[in-house]
Order: sequence, then structure tokens, then C-alpha cells
Amino acid sequence: MKNFKESLLSVLAGIVLSLIITSLLGESPITIIKTMYYSVFSSFDQLSYVLFYTTPLIFTGLSVAVAFHAGLFNIGSEGQLYIGSLFTTFFSLTFLNLPSFFAITGAILFAFLGGGLWAAIAGFLKAKRGSHEVIVTIMLNFISYAVCGYFILGAFKNPHSQNPESAEIGLQYHLHRFSGDAPLNAAIFLAIFCAILTWLLLYKTNWGFEVRLIGSSLETARRSGINIKRRLIEAMFLSGGLAGLVGVHEILGHAYKFKDQFSNGLGFVGIAVALLARNKPLMVLFSALLFGALSKSALDLELDTEKITRDMALIIQGLIILFVAASQRRKNAS
Repeated sequence: MKNFKESLLSVLAGIVLSLIITSLLGESPITIIKTMYYSVFSSFDQLSYVLFYTTPLIFTGLSVAVAFHAGLFNIGSEGQLYIGSLFTTFFSLTFLNLPSFFAITGAILFAFLGGGLWAAIAGFLKAKRGSHEVIVTIMLNFISYAVCGYFILGAFKNPHSQNPESAEIGLQYHLHRFSGDAPLNAAIFLAIFCAILTWLLLYKTNWGFEVRLIGSSLETARRSGINIKRRLIEAMFLSGGLAGLVGVHEILGHAYKFKDQFSNGLGFVGIAVALLARNKPLMVLFSALLFGALSKSALDLELDTEKITRDMALIIQGLIILFVAASQRRKNAS
């Protein structure tokens, strides 16, 4: 509860400071607040857009949080979500005659498998060779861009489009949408399920206890006889698998094709989501919702104001993270 209050105060402090900045730019803070409020709550469609932006951030936030619990900094969620999308596309374009239930289930499993295997490379190198996971995951991000680009422009290329994108998947792979005007789809339920399952796995199983012990006290874990190398690889596999599920949201629920560079930094925003949630899987739901709301309202601010662009959302996010980091540092120092 104390951590929740600190995070809430950090959010409020970041928003207040952002409003001060907007007033210095010549925009009325009251206008900003009204625009942001109506951007989120004025209609079901508006809220649906917020939840649409929230869904992939839940996956990437959980991805980063799981790695943090194991003492790892997974900065490669961006690459892992692309490989997960590639695996989803492969399954969807290969198995064309499956019934809808098996088609969607298989595509979800392949998305998780693709992201998990990509992250497990970094976990293996960390466990077996002592390679730093930050360096490895950054390099894997760049490799994933090239690999996905190769298949999008090659084997999976859309023959009816000049854009860098794959062919469209079959109708049996489409996830249910809740609104004709907003792209919110059933992937939101998968994201919530993953958050609950991740919480249970980390806090209610022996595996989760061992992973968290490794992250909090490596020497204690070693003396307890825990297979540290194996757990690190498994934790990275789970972390990458969660990031890979972004492909389900994008390809099965929204675009129905694999578009090159569709993410626009979702993997990196996931780091901020996990940090604000203090790596608590259930708190990731609310943290991702906040960042989703900021992303949605930033678009309306750009349209409804003269001097505020969508970059203001990045400023607000940055200020929130600064306050969260400052409060965490103060807590550690005390």
C-alpha cells in the first residue's frame, strides 16, 4: 500500500509539473486538463482507444517486470515483440484451414514461443558465458529488425501492396472487436489473464520464490542450492514470451498483417510501465492504463491546442519516471 501511495504521488507530481510547463508555453492548464479528461472519458469509443493503447503496454510491462525480479534488465522487449509477431505471422499464413479456436490458440502459443526463444538467447549467454543482458538484448533488437524485414519483404510479402507488410491473415485468426469505430479487441483479456498468471507464478510457486531470491540475493540463492543458470534462462524465456504476445494484439486484433516497424517503441515504454508499477504484475495493469491514457490524450492535445504536441505525453511520462526513480532512491538511501 505504501508503494502504491508513493507511485500515485509521483504520478501527480509529474502531471502538476507538466501543467506548469504548459502554462509557461502559453496554454491554459485548465484547457489541458479538460482535453485530457474528455479524451479518455467522454465516450465508450474514447475509452476503447485508451484500452487499445494499454493492451500492448501490459505485455511489455510484464516482460520487463519478470526480468527485474530475476535481477535482469531486459531492454530487448522491442525485439522480442517483433520476433513474436513474426512467429504469429508464420503460423497464420501457414495453417490456413484451421478452425478459429485452434487457429487463434496456435497463433498465441507461437507468439509466446517466438518472443521467449529470442529472449532465451540473452538468458543463455548471461547464464553460461556471463554476458551482460543489456548489451545482448540491445544487439538482439537490431538483429530482430533485420530478420523481420527480410521475411516481410520476402516470404511473407503482401503481393497486393507496395508497403513493407505481410499478406493478410485469414478471417479465422481475427480476434473479436468490441466497437466498430475503435480497435479495442479481445487481446485485452489475454493481457489481464497474463498479469494475473504472472503474479501467481512469481508469488505463489516455488519457481517464483527461487527467481525472486536470485534477484534479491544471488549469494543466498547459490547457498540454497538453486539452479541459478537454469532459472535465469527460464525467467528470460518467460519475459520474452510475454513481450512476444504484443504480436497477438497487433496482428490478430488490429492490423491483420505484419507491418514493418509497427511498434513505435512499445518495448521501451514497457520499461517505464514496469518501473512505475515497481515490478508488481497486478500494478502493471494500472501503470499501463495510465500510459495508455497519456498516449491517447496526447493525440487530442495536438489537435485541440496550438502549442502542445504529442511529445508532451513523452514529457509527462519522463517526469513521472523521474519522480518514481527519485522516491525509490530516497527509500533505498534511508
